[in-house]
Parts: sequence; C-alpha cells; structure tokens
Amino acid sequence: MVAMEKKTRLKLLVSKLLPQRMWVQSVFLMIWLNPFGLRMHGMCSPVLHCYACPLASFACPIGVIAQLSAIHIFPFIAIGLLIVMGTFFGSLLCGWACPFGFLQDMAAKVSTPRFKLPKWTGHFRYVVLIITVLAIPYFFGEEHWLFFCQICPAGALEAAVPNMVNQAMASEKIIWPNAIKLTIFILFLVTIFFVNRPWCRILCPLGGIFSIFNRVSVFFLQIGTDKCNDCKRCHNLCEYGIEPDKTPNDTGCIRCLECTKCVPEAITPANIFEQTKVMPTPKKKDV
Repeated sequence: MVAMEKKTRLKLLVSKLLPQRMWVQSVFLMIWLNPFGLRMHGMCSPVLHCYACPLASFACPIGVIAQLSAIHIFPFIAIGLLIVMGTFFGSLLCGWACPFGFLQDMAAKVSTPRFKLPKWTGHFRYVVLIITVLAIPYFFGEEHWLFFCQICPAGALEAAVPNMVNQAMASEKIIWPNAIKLTIFILFLVTIFFVNRPWCRILCPLGGIFSIFNRVSVFFLQIGTDKCNDCKRCHNLCEYGIEPDKTPNDTGCIRCLECTKCVPEAITPANIFEQTKVMPTPKKKDV
C-alpha cells in the first residue's frame, strides 16, 4: 500500500494562482493606484508606495515611520500593521502585492544580461532601515539629505516624475528632485534591467522588516525531505540566489513561490492551520 499525499486547499490555491502572478500583482496595483479619487492617507498600506503619488490610495508605512520618528512620536499604527502582516505572510506581500516590486518584475521580462548578487548584500536593507528611517529622522529631522523620503526611488518615480510632468504641461517652472535622489533613481532604472529586483534585495527597508518574519509567519514554505531527490531544480527556479531545499524560508526570499514548481513537489506552501494530509492509495481488489 503506497502513501499518497492529499493536496491542501492552500496548495491547490497556489498552484492555480502561480501562473497568474503578474495578474495578481496588477490587481493589487489597482488597489494602491486608485484612479477614482479614493484617498485614505491617514491609513498605511503594507507595501512601499509613496503617498505623494497623485493616485496613491494609502500612505507608505516606511514614510510614516520616518516622519513620526522625526517628530519623536512612536508610530504605533504603522508598526502594528507591519507586525500583523509580517506575522501572517512574511515577505509574501513583497512577491505578490508590492507595486514597486511589480515594476522590477516587469523590467526582468526584458531580455538583457543578468547578474547575480552575493547573498550578504541583503543586509544593507537593515542599514537603510536603521540609518535613514530611524536614526537620521530622529536626530536630524526631515530636512537631512539622508532622510529616507529624500532618497527613495519610489518617491522619485511615483511623486516627483508626475509632478514634473504636470509642471511642464502647465508651463510652470520644473522642480527637480535633489541630486542624491535623482542619482539613486537613475541608477535604479538602469540596474533593474541587469539585476532581478535590486531595490527589494539590497536596499528596501520594508522588505527587510517582512523578511524577519519569514521563519515564524503563519504562511511558510516547507521542504519534504522524503520527496527531494537533490536535483537542484529549485536552485534554478529561484532568481534570488537562495537554496530553497536548504532554507525555504530564508530572509532573502521574496516568496514569489517559483520554487514550488519543482517537479518532485518537494517544496510546498503551508500554514499553521492546515496540515498536509496523507491518505493511502486504494487497494486493488483481487481478480
């Protein structure tokens, strides 16, 4: 009698959604970029998205934390939101819901040479978080040149560029971003065509926060050691230099879930509420 795994509802859902991930990201994009004028800037979204964007529905949690740090107020709501979302999903939001990540995924579709980054570069996300989001705002305020919103490429793309276009169309004086922000933005635009998700993997403070929860979140990836045949296909499926068969919930993972396409189905999505069930194969009747 051979044991046969019964797929959980989560596995079935992921298997259906995974080929449509770009469309799922597009749906979330329409939520964060609301063309109907819904503006709820008093609330944070769980993604990196500048509230100064003309179409932004919600505030950016990192921007809120930095601004409240500058006036020495603890950002209870923003941090509470990130803890709740991180506890449930880890960095799944990075791979499926973030508009800035979606932009980088679209750029990855362009056929250009791709370079791999050393895994240790991911630690710079925590440097950005501690210095530009917390320390600089707290000690020097919003006007410091290293204040996060002064250098954020998402702010440059989503707020500065639309504002410049509007100023040009109205024949007004164009207000350019500061030199550092403009330089980082240009470097970002170039890099996304040669490195997969460079911002998310090296510098994004929000991704750094969510990645901390990857090993303790309600949603997680599990490795079936009885199924893994050490074929290393998951290494090729992962575009971010992770070895999913060894550390499926690595802090460098954005949870795009591409590794779950492994043929032996050794890597599977799971959650703490729904356990993998095993059922016996029906026994053939004797003829």
